[in-house]
Amino acid sequence: MRKILFASVLAISIAASAQTTFGLKGGFALSKLTSNEDLDVIEGVNGELKSKAGFYVGALVEHKFNNKFAVQGEVQYANLGGKAEVSVSGITVTENINLNRIVIPVSARYYATPDLAFYAGPFVSIKTGTKVNIDVSGGTANSQSLNEAENLLEESFDDGLKSAEFGLFLGADYNVYKGFFVDARYSFGLSNMIKNPVADEKMKMNFFQIGVGYKFK
Repeated sequence: MRKILFASVLAISIAASAQTTFGLKGGFALSKLTSNEDLDVIEGVNGELKSKAGFYVGALVEHKFNNKFAVQGEVQYANLGGKAEVSVSGITVTENINLNRIVIPVSARYYATPDLAFYAGPFVSIKTGTKVNIDVSGGTANSQSLNEAENLLEESFDDGLKSAEFGLFLGADYNVYKGFFVDARYSFGLSNMIKNPVADEKMKMNFFQIGVGYKFK
């Protein structure tokens, strides 16, 4: 009976020492697509994949086990993707690829100080929509042709990419004042985003996020 009583008191003490906190966050995202395919497949044509600026907003829930260790789950809406830039004969065509995603990260957190936490964990992202904008510099292009090309690329990405991808992330956040915090992290995709790859083609997405948030105490 004493053992049962002791176990009950211990469980109550652990539950009391744990703390669950909810919060909101948002900020800037810089993402880039990577591929094992060579974009310079035609002589005289230079192709390159570049980073694209975007944003993210979301909510979080953190569960502290003690003053040092915690777990945190999040749900974000993020505007990610990348740019594909192709140049030939002085004309540069830039495809701005917006891959809008629902990102669900789960992290293990370590508090180095009461205000500074380092964390790492896995994430899953689910596609919600695709938007492509094409810019032409060094020449002119028919607007109707550009619209048709943008629609074709959007259909290609929607049909050709998997509905979900996963990866890992790591980062840190710092409590600035009474629940307000700044946060920075880097996420790197591990899964091939292409649904039906041909000749072992691969495409992955990495992204950096920096932002602010608030945890309700």
